Amino acid sequence: MDTKSETGESGQGRDALLKQEGYDLMAAAFEVYNEQGHGFAEEVYQESLELELGLRKISFSSKRELEIRYKGIVLRRRYVPDLVVFEGIVAELKAVKCLLPEHEAQLLNCLKATGFRVGYLLNFGCPGKLEWKRRVL
Repeated sequence: MDTKSETGESGQGRDALLKQEGYDLMAAAFEVYNEQGHGFAEEVYQESLELELGLRKISFSSKRELEIRYKGIVLRRRYVPDLVVFEGIVAELKAVKCLLPEHEAQLLNCLKATGFRVGYLLNFGCPGKLEWKRRVL
């Protein structure tokens, strides 16, 4: 699977995909981290980020069911990301000490299976900083 990371390698056009919207999402996430710090459960950050997105008039849906496809066929099961922002970005929130490869794999699988191209992992549990990753398929 060919992916693009914020630190990464690969196609110029994909790098610009929903970039301003990603900046807006990240500004809201940094505001939440600066206000709340680390140490709360994921649900606290979810609700706080939803409030911050609303204050910034950023369109989003929370816990929205997305179709999953296998070989082009829609499965009965659905994937439920934490947030869909700007109708084009999937955001997965975590409140863990540090992001692990399985967290990134979850995001990449979500993007591949749902057809979304841009995803963010936002970890509010890391002491001293908001840990995040942007991925583009």
